[in-house]
Amino acid sequence: MAGKQVDIEELLRFVTTNIVSDPDDVEITLCEERDANVYEIEVGDDDLGKIIGRGGKTARAIRTVVNAVAPRPGKRTLVEILE
Repeated sequence: MAGKQVDIEELLRFVTTNIVSDPDDVEITLCEERDANVYEIEVGDDDLGKIIGRGGKTARAIRTVVNAVAPRPGKRTLVEILE
């Protein structure tokens, strides 16, 4: 993906809406902090377990994908799943 700017919010929206049962309930918010960009994911109560996964495997996989495409210089990129 050299030379292409990745829209992380759009990537997160694509991944999460394809995991959950009710894609209309997915909300992704960017909170810019001093040393990090934090993407907060909110889903419906019934879909929370699907996003987290068994033992947190799905959440860990989502974070791995985001860290693989996130721009390196400056700020860290974090993903939080809100209850």
